[in-house]
Amino acid sequence: MAENDFNLKNSSEYLHLSFDETFNVLKSSKSGLSEEEAERRINLFGKNDVLEKKENLLKLFLGYFWGPMAWLMESAIILTVFINHYLEAVLILILLITNAIISFIHNRNSKNAVELLKSKLSIKVSTLRDGKYEKINSADLVPGDIVAVGLGDIIPADLKIIDGELTVDQSSLTGESLEIDKNAGEIVFSGSSVKRGESTCIVLNVGLQTYFGKTIQLVKVAKPKSHQQEVVFLLVKYMFYFSLIVAFVVCVYAIYIQESLIGILTFIVILLMGAVPFALPTVLTILQSVGATELIKNNILVTRLNSIEDASSVDILFLDKTGTITENKLSVSQIIPFGKWSKKDVLLFSALTSARASKDTIDEAIMSEIEKEKISLDGYKQISIIPFDQETKKSESTISDGHEEFKIIKAAPQVALELATGITEDKKNNFSKKIEELSQNGYRSLGILKSSGDNFVIVGLIALSDPPRKDAPEMFQKIKSLGVTPIILTGDNIFITREIAKILGLNSEIILMSDLKKLSEKDQVKLLENAGGVAEVLPEDKYDLVKLMQSNGHSVGMTGDGVNDAPALKQAEMGIAVANSTDVAKSAASMVLVEDGISVIVNAISISRKIYQRVLTWVLNKLSKTVRLLGTLAIAFFITKDIVISVLGTAFLVFANDFVSISLATDNVSPTSYPDKWDIKKISIVSFLIGAPFILEHLFALFVGEKYFGIISLAQIQTFMLLTLIFTSQLKVNILRERRHFWNSFPGKALFYLTVSTMIIFAFMGVYGIFMAKISISAVLFSLIFATIFTFFIDFFKYWLFVRYKI
Repeated sequence: MAENDFNLKNSSEYLHLSFDETFNVLKSSKSGLSEEEAERRINLFGKNDVLEKKENLLKLFLGYFWGPMAWLMESAIILTVFINHYLEAVLILILLITNAIISFIHNRNSKNAVELLKSKLSIKVSTLRDGKYEKINSADLVPGDIVAVGLGDIIPADLKIIDGELTVDQSSLTGESLEIDKNAGEIVFSGSSVKRGESTCIVLNVGLQTYFGKTIQLVKVAKPKSHQQEVVFLLVKYMFYFSLIVAFVVCVYAIYIQESLIGILTFIVILLMGAVPFALPTVLTILQSVGATELIKNNILVTRLNSIEDASSVDILFLDKTGTITENKLSVSQIIPFGKWSKKDVLLFSALTSARASKDTIDEAIMSEIEKEKISLDGYKQISIIPFDQETKKSESTISDGHEEFKIIKAAPQVALELATGITEDKKNNFSKKIEELSQNGYRSLGILKSSGDNFVIVGLIALSDPPRKDAPEMFQKIKSLGVTPIILTGDNIFITREIAKILGLNSEIILMSDLKKLSEKDQVKLLENAGGVAEVLPEDKYDLVKLMQSNGHSVGMTGDGVNDAPALKQAEMGIAVANSTDVAKSAASMVLVEDGISVIVNAISISRKIYQRVLTWVLNKLSKTVRLLGTLAIAFFITKDIVISVLGTAFLVFANDFVSISLATDNVSPTSYPDKWDIKKISIVSFLIGAPFILEHLFALFVGEKYFGIISLAQIQTFMLLTLIFTSQLKVNILRERRHFWNSFPGKALFYLTVSTMIIFAFMGVYGIFMAKISISAVLFSLIFATIFTFFIDFFKYWLFVRYKI
């Protein structure tokens, strides 16, 4: 069979064709295709996807040489060449290229790791092949396939509805905000999301041949600038302003003492090289790569990279009960018939309101019980069905048994009671009592009604249970130990919610959503901050709850799995789509869990906080180092009227300091037991107070070196100061990395080995005069020992500052 054997049409043209004509054009039938035929059609029409435009790797690499940070480095190169320091210019160029290479490699590795896990999340479609429905990847759909779609699905190709009804949202494709009802014979387009209903459809066109020309990319790796990156770049900007002020003051003094233009430009180059955070792009890239990789190892797909960092600040975690706290495996626990009806009748009628190929967990539980009890549905025909709707809290079907037609309603018990007609007060009380008993025991119940003429009579109750996971209580205690308040959100009644909260060890204060809405915003927040859960929550309420807490200073995490959870997942700082979520929920979330349970959520928070600690260390180190360097150079210039470190020495200092600090991206750190918040004012104050004492240390070391170790010439002074700056920098980063005293934890292997080897290499260079003036071994040892002793005592001051300012 060749492609020209088909006379495929534009998707919209099938609207005017009958079902027989449609089947004829697509050479298919209601029985679907065979696997062999589907394989042939894949070869003819290609996969049901749109090939993404491949990135130009050269263009991507060259992009690392463009931007504010790159411009600063390139400016330093130009100025260095202008003052005839060619070796220094080459060193800065090497820094720039090294930065670009490392960033490029880690960026590619991170993307490859994410793409690998994304393949696990490819959309699955219930497809009729070889006479039976099976889940296949949407990419393997071909024209003529018969598929079943329902609530929560994103339409995987252009389809024509054969039977059933759908309400779809096409806003992501057309911009239309209103939901559209689609009936049998109508077309639904690729990328639309199903808001209500279930139906059987035939695939019309796939891939590039769909009406809109592409399939929606559901799981995407978005890269908006994160709040953490904004804070870091803001701090760097302030640091650069500080260097400009220092440069201006020194230049005014230099002009006053009639310093040469070359001398002034040299000083500016040194200040620029000392202030520019050459390693910052590399550090941030590696941190994101490390974070994404760690999360992937924990079966968490990051679809929005900045969420890795944002998760560290989360202090409120809204958890959808089903699928996260519980196993999302409902089972029928009790069947309670009423009046003349039997347990078999209750179960049979409830099954007749279950849609074919349904993904609804209640329907699956009922059908599983039907199979277990070996109850046959033969002789009954489902004429029409309205699937269960969260808003109406009921489903309804019209049934024919060959003799008569009647309606069955499966509804929340309170709704069933309202719909029942001709029921006595005693029966109402009995029904209500049973509902309350079931609720207090943690069961979810459904009322089953059957039509009798124009009336509906209660057939009975079905009790369902979905108990918490075995590890849930332990995980909830871990969440609370991290300073995060877990709050259950559920559509269940207050009794079930209270029972679940009790099992999990949460606050027994459970709020009804309807009661919460009656309060002022201030009272709502106060109540939620101390609540264990919110009961009878509608899906649309979740978004409002997230916004409420965010607008009152909280960072919010949110778990969800349904279509209507999508707005809340999108809004939250950490939106988590749990395993087996609908496609729409996955597309909205910033993280997607590949396995069930909440232990992975604990891991995500811990990993995020580790990343925060590493970034914080880098920021504290860089800011304090800049204060120390610029302060030392400026004051020494006022005292000696000389530049006490050479341009080449500054280039070595940048090499030794900035690129050793890259290893902080993989340093051994512990997550905090409380949410991390960026406080620019506190961080700036602490950095300045830590950097300032080192200015005195350097000036005192210079005084001792000149008086007792024969450091006389300017070249020797520059060597001595370079070594002093390098030794203190390496030691300082090792005390700043630990929020307690430095001996409370051992640094990561990379940081430790780089620190030791850097100090040994530069000590060797100073003693033997390699690329610098030679000084005595005693002067080198004094510089090292004095830096070590001084840094040791600074650790106590650092610890006091961290406690005082809660760093």
